[in-house]
Amino acid sequence: MSRLFLILLVIMPLAASAQQRGEKEIKKKEKELQKLRSDIQLYEAKLHSSEVREKSTLDVLDDLETQSDLIRKLIKSLKEEESDITDEIRRTKGSVATLERQLQQLRSHYAGYVQSIYKHGRVYDLELLFSSNSVNQLYIRIEYLKKFSEQRVKDLAEIQQKKSALEIENEQLESSLSSERQLLSEKTREERNLKEKLADKKSILRKIRKNKGIYRKALARKNAAADQVEQLIADLIVKEEKRKQQEAAAERGRMLADARERENAKNDPSISPGPNIKTPFLEFEQLKGRLRWPVASGTISKEGKFGKHVHPDLKTVTQNTGIDIQTRAGSNVFAVADGEVAALSFIPGFGNILILNNYSGFHTVYAHLSDINVSKSDKVTEGQVVAHSGESVDGSVLHFEIWKERDKLNPESWLIKR
Repeated sequence: MSRLFLILLVIMPLAASAQQRGEKEIKKKEKELQKLRSDIQLYEAKLHSSEVREKSTLDVLDDLETQSDLIRKLIKSLKEEESDITDEIRRTKGSVATLERQLQQLRSHYAGYVQSIYKHGRVYDLELLFSSNSVNQLYIRIEYLKKFSEQRVKDLAEIQQKKSALEIENEQLESSLSSERQLLSEKTREERNLKEKLADKKSILRKIRKNKGIYRKALARKNAAADQVEQLIADLIVKEEKRKQQEAAAERGRMLADARERENAKNDPSISPGPNIKTPFLEFEQLKGRLRWPVASGTISKEGKFGKHVHPDLKTVTQNTGIDIQTRAGSNVFAVADGEVAALSFIPGFGNILILNNYSGFHTVYAHLSDINVSKSDKVTEGQVVAHSGESVDGSVLHFEIWKERDKLNPESWLIKR
């Protein structure tokens, strides 16, 4: 009995600690989900309020895009939570099965003992003692019966403990299954909601394309969006320069330390400075003309090329700071080279945008994204799926840019020829 008590004494604090960590994680996750839900409701209210009549079609489009993005994030979080609950259900079912087997074994052993007592009774124990051939054998048989009796008490206590544990696990399983059902219901509802929002967005985009006045404003927003991206790039360059200055200062410190180490090595042969090994790194500049495309398939229309464009009907002038690749909406968007996520933003006219720092002063920009798979500061590798393409007033496109410091470069000169 004391051994069982010690085991429980060790296990219970660990289980309590794990439960506390789990509860904290659940609360944090629930808080994030609640924030997404409230933000979605806020935009829903905005879209249904009387203010909508006073807002421009383009502003309504922005609200729809923002809300759709929030719904996607909520669905993604719900899927992650569903996966966690599924794993928990699998673990709990395994634990329940193990406990049921152990409980069955204990009950079988105990039933055998009870059956023996029923058949022979306590008289059998006395007969066993009195039939001893010596005092020593008598003593051994007394100890044996004593231990045997103690073991049965332990078995009974363990049966009770296993039964309680099994009841707790079954309650946990029922709770997890209930949560899973609720989660699946909410996920299905939100997926339906997203589908409706995307249909609304398509309807508004069709309206914009047909209305010259609204379309002219949409083109003007593209110019404004390009200016905002330029400002984002400029801010990133300033941050990068500060970081380089800090790294240079740290490098000078390391060089001074290395110089002192070499000086010490001259005076003391036992000190041997380690080799300065540098990992080979392919610079972005070396990829010119060999850069992979950001989407697996797609074409660049005449209007989607880099540079200045005059609309044939509206006569409006737009400056394309990158290229617009016509591709199927929802297509995988790949990182064209190794890099780091420098910025994530929403810009009217460009929608969701992602900027990667590809080092050595180079940045790549991906815009008109339906959703983004990476987070700020994430390291990405060439060919990694970082997002999915979306839709714009010009159709299903991915907007792509390449920058060297503050200079806009023509991506077609960098991408591999198809």
